[in-house]
Amino acid sequence: MSKSPISTDQAPAAIGPYSQAVRSGALLFVSGQIPLDPATGAIVPGDINAQTRRVLDNLRAVLDAAGANFSHVVRTTIYLTNLADFNAVNAIYAEVFASDPPARSTIGVAALPKGAKVEIDAIAVLDDQAPVES
Repeated sequence: MSKSPISTDQAPAAIGPYSQAVRSGALLFVSGQIPLDPATGAIVPGDINAQTRRVLDNLRAVLDAAGANFSHVVRTTIYLTNLADFNAVNAIYAEVFASDPPARSTIGVAALPKGAKVEIDAIAVLDDQAPVES
């Protein structure tokens, strides 16, 4: 089994003992992204819309570092501290996954790291020829 960690400074650094993503064969497992600004490490200011856009930007950066994009994503999980934000998050999510969206779960949670309102993780399937970068 091959296992290669993926890392990029275009997304927030891990805030614990985990990798931003790990590639194993053709599978890429992207750790949950919260709305941290990669430059400052702080939660982006604004409402759930701003936080969701930052989360998806962070997810995009990690996918890019692995030679992937949103079209490679087959599964996501969305964690929300307030399920009343579901429709707002869903609208922004639909912009990114406009066609052939991945399988998904949305889970209401009591809290997220650093006071985030939303977190999204992903699983992607990569082409055999996709580069492994770290």
